[in-house]
Amino acid sequence: MNDLQTIVDQVSEQLGSDAFGIWFLLGAVLVFFMQCGFAMVETGFTRAKNAGNIIMKNLMDFCIGTAVFMPLGFGLIYGKDIGGFIGTPTFKMFTDWSNFDYSAFFFNLVFCATTATIVSGAMAERTKFISYCVYSGVISLVIYPIEAHWAWGGGWLTVERFGGVVFHDFAGSALIHMVGGLSALIGAAILGPRLGKYKRDKDGKVIQVNAFPGHSLTLGALGVFILWFAWYGFNGAAATTVSQLGSILVTTTIAPAIATLVCMIFTWVKYGKPDVSMCLNASLAGLVAITAGCDMVTPLGAAIIGICAGFAVVFGIEFVEKVLKIDDPVGAVGVHGVNGALGTLLTGLLAKDQGLFYGH
Repeated sequence: MNDLQTIVDQVSEQLGSDAFGIWFLLGAVLVFFMQCGFAMVETGFTRAKNAGNIIMKNLMDFCIGTAVFMPLGFGLIYGKDIGGFIGTPTFKMFTDWSNFDYSAFFFNLVFCATTATIVSGAMAERTKFISYCVYSGVISLVIYPIEAHWAWGGGWLTVERFGGVVFHDFAGSALIHMVGGLSALIGAAILGPRLGKYKRDKDGKVIQVNAFPGHSLTLGALGVFILWFAWYGFNGAAATTVSQLGSILVTTTIAPAIATLVCMIFTWVKYGKPDVSMCLNASLAGLVAITAGCDMVTPLGAAIIGICAGFAVVFGIEFVEKVLKIDDPVGAVGVHGVNGALGTLLTGLLAKDQGLFYGH
Protein backbone atom coordinates (compact mmCIF):
# COMPACT_ATOMS: atom_id res chain seq x y z
CA MET A 1 0.00 0.00 0.00
CA ASN A 2 2.82 2.39 0.85
CA ASP A 3 4.51 1.59 -2.46
CA LEU A 4 1.26 2.34 -4.33
CA GLN A 5 0.87 5.66 -2.52
CA THR A 6 4.45 6.54 -3.36
CA ILE A 7 3.79 5.83 -7.03
CA VAL A 8 0.60 7.93 -6.95
CA ASP A 9 2.48 10.82 -5.33
CA GLN A 10 5.27 10.59 -7.90
CA VAL A 11 2.78 10.54 -10.80
CA SER A 12 0.90 13.51 -9.35
CA GLU A 13 4.11 15.44 -8.90
CA GLN A 14 5.20 14.67 -12.45
CA LEU A 15 1.81 15.66 -13.88
CA GLY A 16 1.93 18.90 -11.93
CA SER A 17 5.44 19.60 -13.17
CA ASP A 18 4.46 18.87 -16.77
CA ALA A 19 1.35 21.04 -16.50
CA PHE A 20 3.35 24.03 -15.35
CA GLY A 21 6.00 23.33 -17.97
CA ILE A 22 3.30 23.55 -20.62
CA TRP A 23 1.89 26.73 -19.05
CA PHE A 24 5.42 28.20 -18.96
CA LEU A 25 5.76 27.76 -22.72
CA LEU A 26 2.17 28.87 -23.39
CA GLY A 27 2.91 32.03 -21.41
CA ALA A 28 5.98 32.59 -23.59
CA VAL A 29 3.78 32.25 -26.69
CA LEU A 30 1.47 34.92 -25.26
CA VAL A 31 4.49 37.19 -24.78
CA PHE A 32 5.34 36.69 -28.45
CA PHE A 33 1.78 37.80 -29.27
CA MET A 34 2.63 41.13 -27.61
CA GLN A 35 4.60 41.95 -30.77
CA CYS A 36 1.24 42.20 -32.53
CA GLY A 37 -0.15 44.41 -29.75
CA PHE A 38 2.80 46.80 -29.87
CA ALA A 39 2.56 46.97 -33.66
CA MET A 40 -1.13 47.91 -33.49
CA VAL A 41 -0.63 50.50 -30.74
CA GLU A 42 2.28 52.19 -32.50
CA THR A 43 0.59 52.13 -35.90
CA GLY A 44 -2.69 53.49 -34.56
CA PHE A 45 -1.06 56.28 -32.56
CA THR A 46 0.99 57.57 -35.51
CA ARG A 47 0.15 58.84 -39.00
CA ALA A 48 -1.04 56.48 -41.70
CA LYS A 49 1.87 57.21 -44.05
CA ASN A 50 4.29 55.59 -41.57
CA ALA A 51 2.29 52.38 -41.02
CA GLY A 52 4.44 50.18 -43.25
CA ASN A 53 7.67 51.38 -41.67
CA ILE A 54 6.40 50.72 -38.14
CA ILE A 55 5.05 47.27 -38.95
CA MET A 56 8.36 46.33 -40.56
CA LYS A 57 10.30 47.51 -37.50
CA ASN A 58 8.17 45.40 -35.16
CA LEU A 59 8.59 42.39 -37.39
CA MET A 60 12.35 42.79 -37.61
CA ASP A 61 12.73 43.33 -33.86
CA PHE A 62 11.89 39.69 -33.34
CA CYS A 63 13.72 38.36 -36.38
CA ILE A 64 16.95 40.27 -35.73
CA GLY A 65 16.65 39.55 -32.02
CA THR A 66 16.43 35.83 -32.67
CA ALA A 67 19.47 35.88 -34.95
CA VAL A 68 21.72 37.58 -32.37
CA PHE A 69 20.23 35.99 -29.23
CA MET A 70 21.02 32.46 -30.43
CA PRO A 71 24.83 32.66 -30.60
CA LEU A 72 25.53 35.16 -27.80
CA GLY A 73 22.62 36.82 -25.98
CA PHE A 74 21.34 33.78 -24.06
CA GLY A 75 24.81 32.93 -22.80
CA LEU A 76 25.38 36.48 -21.54
CA ILE A 77 22.33 36.03 -19.29
CA TYR A 78 22.79 32.51 -17.96
CA GLY A 79 26.44 31.75 -18.57
CA LYS A 80 28.95 31.47 -15.72
CA ASP A 81 28.94 34.78 -13.83
CA ILE A 82 31.90 37.14 -14.20
CA GLY A 83 32.10 39.64 -11.34
CA GLY A 84 28.34 39.92 -11.04
CA PHE A 85 28.25 41.92 -14.28
CA ILE A 86 28.02 39.51 -17.20
CA GLY A 87 27.63 35.83 -18.01
CA THR A 88 30.12 33.79 -19.99
CA PRO A 89 28.94 33.16 -23.56
CA THR A 90 27.90 29.57 -24.13
CA PHE A 91 27.24 27.71 -27.36
CA LYS A 92 25.42 24.69 -25.93
CA MET A 93 22.57 25.18 -28.40
CA PHE A 94 25.02 24.17 -31.11
CA THR A 95 27.47 21.93 -29.25
CA ASP A 96 25.18 20.09 -26.79
CA TRP A 97 21.78 20.46 -28.37
CA SER A 98 20.32 17.28 -26.85
CA ASN A 99 20.77 18.67 -23.29
CA PHE A 100 20.05 22.33 -24.04
CA ASP A 101 17.27 24.08 -22.08
CA TYR A 102 15.07 25.10 -24.99
CA SER A 103 12.21 26.27 -22.75
CA ALA A 104 14.40 28.81 -20.97
CA PHE A 105 15.85 29.97 -24.29
CA PHE A 106 12.46 30.59 -25.91
CA PHE A 107 11.10 32.28 -22.81
CA ASN A 108 14.02 34.71 -22.64
CA LEU A 109 13.99 35.30 -26.38
CA VAL A 110 10.42 36.63 -26.41
CA PHE A 111 11.18 38.85 -23.42
CA CYS A 112 14.25 40.18 -25.21
CA ALA A 113 12.15 41.02 -28.27
CA THR A 114 9.66 42.88 -26.10
CA THR A 115 12.41 45.10 -24.69
CA ALA A 116 13.52 46.02 -28.19
CA THR A 117 10.00 46.71 -29.46
CA ILE A 118 9.22 49.30 -26.77
CA VAL A 119 11.60 51.74 -28.43
CA SER A 120 10.18 51.72 -31.95
CA GLY A 121 7.15 53.88 -31.06
CA ALA A 122 9.23 56.63 -29.47
CA MET A 123 11.48 56.79 -32.54
CA ALA A 124 8.62 56.56 -35.04
CA GLU A 125 8.22 58.73 -38.12
CA ARG A 126 11.82 59.95 -38.40
CA THR A 127 14.15 56.94 -38.15
CA LYS A 128 15.94 55.34 -41.09
CA PHE A 129 15.09 51.68 -41.30
CA ILE A 130 18.72 50.54 -41.50
CA SER A 131 19.59 52.59 -38.42
CA TYR A 132 16.75 50.98 -36.51
CA CYS A 133 17.91 47.51 -37.54
CA VAL A 134 21.35 48.26 -36.08
CA TYR A 135 19.78 49.49 -32.83
CA SER A 136 17.55 46.40 -32.61
CA GLY A 137 20.56 44.12 -32.97
CA VAL A 138 22.55 45.99 -30.30
CA ILE A 139 19.82 45.94 -27.64
CA SER A 140 19.11 42.24 -28.25
CA LEU A 141 22.76 41.25 -28.42
CA VAL A 142 24.25 43.27 -25.57
CA ILE A 143 22.00 45.60 -23.58
CA TYR A 144 19.16 43.28 -22.56
CA PRO A 145 21.32 40.18 -21.94
CA ILE A 146 23.74 42.05 -19.67
CA GLU A 147 21.17 43.83 -17.50
CA ALA A 148 18.94 40.74 -17.36
CA HIS A 149 21.94 38.78 -16.05
CA TRP A 150 22.24 41.22 -13.14
CA ALA A 151 18.94 40.07 -11.62
CA TRP A 152 17.86 36.87 -13.39
CA GLY A 153 21.17 35.26 -14.24
CA GLY A 154 22.97 35.42 -10.88
CA GLY A 155 24.48 38.91 -11.16
CA TRP A 156 25.05 41.64 -8.60
CA LEU A 157 21.36 42.42 -8.05
CA THR A 158 20.81 38.94 -6.60
CA VAL A 159 23.20 39.60 -3.71
CA GLU A 160 21.44 40.01 -0.36
CA ARG A 161 21.88 43.42 1.22
CA PHE A 162 20.18 45.71 3.74
CA GLY A 163 19.35 42.93 6.16
CA GLY A 164 18.81 40.13 3.68
CA VAL A 165 16.63 41.97 1.16
CA VAL A 166 17.32 41.38 -2.55
CA PHE A 167 16.21 43.24 -5.64
CA HIS A 168 12.84 41.91 -6.80
CA ASP A 169 11.48 42.27 -10.32
CA PHE A 170 9.31 39.26 -11.00
CA ALA A 171 8.54 39.82 -14.69
CA GLY A 172 10.44 42.90 -15.76
CA SER A 173 9.12 46.32 -14.72
CA ALA A 174 12.73 47.49 -14.50
CA LEU A 175 14.66 44.92 -16.51
CA ILE A 176 12.37 45.14 -19.54
CA HIS A 177 10.12 48.20 -19.38
CA MET A 178 12.31 50.73 -17.61
CA VAL A 179 15.28 49.74 -19.78
CA GLY A 180 13.12 49.93 -22.90
CA GLY A 181 11.75 53.31 -21.81
CA LEU A 182 15.21 54.68 -21.05
CA SER A 183 16.46 53.48 -24.43
CA ALA A 184 13.43 55.14 -26.03
CA LEU A 185 14.21 58.42 -24.25
CA ILE A 186 17.83 58.38 -25.44
CA GLY A 187 16.87 57.44 -28.99
CA ALA A 188 14.14 60.07 -29.30
CA ALA A 189 16.42 62.75 -27.83
CA ILE A 190 19.19 61.94 -30.31
CA LEU A 191 16.80 61.94 -33.27
CA GLY A 192 15.15 65.23 -32.40
CA PRO A 193 11.47 66.09 -32.92
CA ARG A 194 9.39 65.52 -36.03
CA LEU A 195 9.11 68.51 -38.37
CA GLY A 196 6.39 70.84 -37.12
CA LYS A 197 6.16 69.34 -33.63
CA TYR A 198 7.52 72.44 -31.88
CA LYS A 199 6.98 76.02 -33.00
CA ARG A 200 9.83 78.30 -31.96
CA ASP A 201 10.32 82.07 -31.82
CA LYS A 202 13.22 83.89 -33.43
CA ASP A 203 15.43 83.11 -30.41
CA GLY A 204 14.76 79.38 -30.71
CA LYS A 205 12.50 79.18 -27.65
CA VAL A 206 9.56 76.79 -27.95
CA ILE A 207 6.32 78.76 -27.88
CA GLN A 208 3.90 76.05 -29.02
CA VAL A 209 3.68 72.25 -28.92
CA ASN A 210 1.68 70.82 -31.80
CA ALA A 211 -0.19 67.54 -31.55
CA PHE A 212 0.02 64.94 -34.34
CA PRO A 213 -3.11 62.81 -33.81
CA GLY A 214 -2.78 59.13 -34.61
CA HIS A 215 -4.71 57.97 -37.63
CA SER A 216 -6.65 55.15 -35.93
CA LEU A 217 -7.75 54.99 -32.30
CA THR A 218 -9.42 51.70 -33.24
CA LEU A 219 -6.07 50.10 -34.07
CA GLY A 220 -4.56 51.61 -30.93
CA ALA A 221 -7.35 50.22 -28.75
CA LEU A 222 -7.05 46.80 -30.39
CA GLY A 223 -3.35 46.82 -29.62
CA VAL A 224 -3.97 47.67 -25.97
CA PHE A 225 -6.51 44.86 -25.57
CA ILE A 226 -4.08 42.41 -27.20
CA LEU A 227 -1.30 43.56 -24.86
CA TRP A 228 -3.52 43.30 -21.78
CA PHE A 229 -4.53 39.77 -22.77
CA ALA A 230 -0.96 38.71 -23.49
CA TRP A 231 0.25 40.31 -20.25
CA TYR A 232 -1.34 37.44 -18.30
CA GLY A 233 1.34 35.25 -19.85
CA PHE A 234 3.99 37.93 -19.44
CA ASN A 235 3.43 38.09 -15.66
CA GLY A 236 2.04 34.64 -14.98
CA ALA A 237 4.26 32.32 -17.00
CA ALA A 238 6.84 31.91 -14.24
CA ALA A 239 4.29 31.03 -11.54
CA THR A 240 5.07 27.75 -9.78
CA THR A 241 1.74 26.97 -8.10
CA VAL A 242 -1.93 27.38 -8.98
CA SER A 243 -2.53 29.71 -6.04
CA GLN A 244 0.41 31.91 -7.03
CA LEU A 245 -0.81 32.01 -10.62
CA GLY A 246 -4.29 33.01 -9.49
CA SER A 247 -2.86 35.79 -7.33
CA ILE A 248 -0.71 37.08 -10.20
CA LEU A 249 -3.63 37.15 -12.63
CA VAL A 250 -5.75 39.08 -10.12
CA THR A 251 -3.13 41.74 -9.41
CA THR A 252 -2.39 41.97 -13.14
CA THR A 253 -6.08 42.77 -13.67
CA ILE A 254 -6.59 45.21 -10.79
CA ALA A 255 -3.66 47.54 -11.44
CA PRO A 256 -4.43 48.44 -15.09
CA ALA A 257 -8.15 48.68 -14.40
CA ILE A 258 -7.64 51.15 -11.54
CA ALA A 259 -4.97 53.06 -13.48
CA THR A 260 -7.35 53.53 -16.42
CA LEU A 261 -10.20 54.63 -14.14
CA VAL A 262 -7.99 57.16 -12.37
CA CYS A 263 -6.67 58.48 -15.68
CA MET A 264 -10.18 58.85 -17.08
CA ILE A 265 -11.34 60.90 -14.09
CA PHE A 266 -8.15 62.95 -13.99
CA THR A 267 -8.16 63.83 -17.71
CA TRP A 268 -11.92 64.53 -17.55
CA VAL A 269 -11.28 67.12 -14.85
CA LYS A 270 -8.06 68.44 -16.42
CA TYR A 271 -9.18 68.71 -20.05
CA GLY A 272 -12.96 68.85 -19.76
CA LYS A 273 -13.41 65.40 -21.33
CA PRO A 274 -11.79 61.99 -21.01
CA ASP A 275 -8.68 61.59 -23.16
CA VAL A 276 -9.04 58.32 -25.05
CA SER A 277 -5.41 57.85 -26.08
CA MET A 278 -4.18 58.76 -22.59
CA CYS A 279 -6.58 56.26 -21.01
CA LEU A 280 -5.31 53.55 -23.38
CA ASN A 281 -1.78 54.41 -22.31
CA ALA A 282 -2.91 54.29 -18.67
CA SER A 283 -4.00 50.68 -19.11
CA LEU A 284 -0.51 49.85 -20.31
CA ALA A 285 1.04 51.94 -17.53
CA GLY A 286 -0.85 49.95 -14.90
CA LEU A 287 0.33 46.70 -16.47
CA VAL A 288 3.92 47.92 -16.57
CA ALA A 289 3.85 49.09 -12.96
CA ILE A 290 2.41 45.86 -11.54
CA THR A 291 4.85 43.63 -13.41
CA ALA A 292 7.64 43.84 -10.82
CA GLY A 293 5.58 42.94 -7.78
CA CYS A 294 2.64 41.03 -9.26
CA ASP A 295 3.59 37.97 -7.21
CA MET A 296 4.19 39.81 -3.92
CA VAL A 297 1.51 42.48 -3.52
CA THR A 298 -2.03 42.11 -2.25
CA PRO A 299 -5.09 43.27 -4.23
CA LEU A 300 -4.99 46.48 -2.17
CA GLY A 301 -1.33 46.94 -3.07
CA ALA A 302 -2.18 46.39 -6.74
CA ALA A 303 -4.89 49.04 -6.49
CA ILE A 304 -2.44 51.52 -4.95
CA ILE A 305 0.06 50.80 -7.72
CA GLY A 306 -2.73 51.34 -10.26
CA ILE A 307 -3.67 54.71 -8.72
CA CYS A 308 -0.06 55.88 -8.86
CA ALA A 309 0.34 54.66 -12.45
CA GLY A 310 -2.85 56.45 -13.55
CA PHE A 311 -1.39 59.80 -12.48
CA ALA A 312 2.22 59.02 -13.41
CA VAL A 313 1.45 58.26 -17.04
CA VAL A 314 -0.16 61.66 -17.59
CA PHE A 315 2.57 63.63 -15.85
CA GLY A 316 5.30 61.48 -17.41
CA ILE A 317 4.12 61.92 -20.99
CA GLU A 318 3.56 65.66 -20.55
CA PHE A 319 6.93 66.12 -18.85
CA VAL A 320 8.77 64.44 -21.71
CA GLU A 321 6.88 66.39 -24.36
CA LYS A 322 6.56 69.84 -22.77
CA VAL A 323 9.48 70.13 -20.36
CA LEU A 324 12.22 67.99 -21.90
CA LYS A 325 10.99 68.91 -25.41
CA ILE A 326 11.49 65.32 -26.58
CA ASP A 327 9.08 64.06 -29.22
CA ASP A 328 7.68 60.66 -28.22
CA PRO A 329 4.79 59.90 -30.60
CA VAL A 330 3.26 57.05 -28.59
CA GLY A 331 4.25 58.02 -25.04
CA ALA A 332 6.63 55.08 -24.63
CA VAL A 333 8.86 56.89 -22.14
CA GLY A 334 5.97 57.85 -19.88
CA VAL A 335 4.30 54.45 -20.09
CA HIS A 336 7.31 52.13 -19.87
CA GLY A 337 10.19 54.16 -18.49
CA VAL A 338 8.40 56.12 -15.78
CA ASN A 339 6.03 53.37 -14.69
CA GLY A 340 8.67 50.65 -14.93
CA ALA A 341 10.73 52.54 -12.36
CA LEU A 342 7.64 53.44 -10.30
CA GLY A 343 6.40 49.85 -10.13
CA THR A 344 9.80 48.54 -9.07
CA LEU A 345 10.09 51.08 -6.27
CA LEU A 346 6.52 50.50 -5.08
CA THR A 347 7.23 46.78 -4.84
CA GLY A 348 9.76 47.58 -2.12
CA LEU A 349 7.04 49.42 -0.22
CA LEU A 350 4.02 47.18 -0.81
CA ALA A 351 5.39 43.61 -0.97
CA LYS A 352 3.40 41.73 1.66
CA ASP A 353 6.37 39.68 2.93
CA GLN A 354 9.26 42.15 2.70
CA GLY A 355 7.74 45.57 2.00
CA LEU A 356 8.57 48.66 4.00
CA PHE A 357 4.87 49.39 4.60
CA TYR A 358 4.54 45.96 6.18
CA GLY A 359 7.20 46.61 8.79
CA HIS A 360 10.23 45.19 6.95
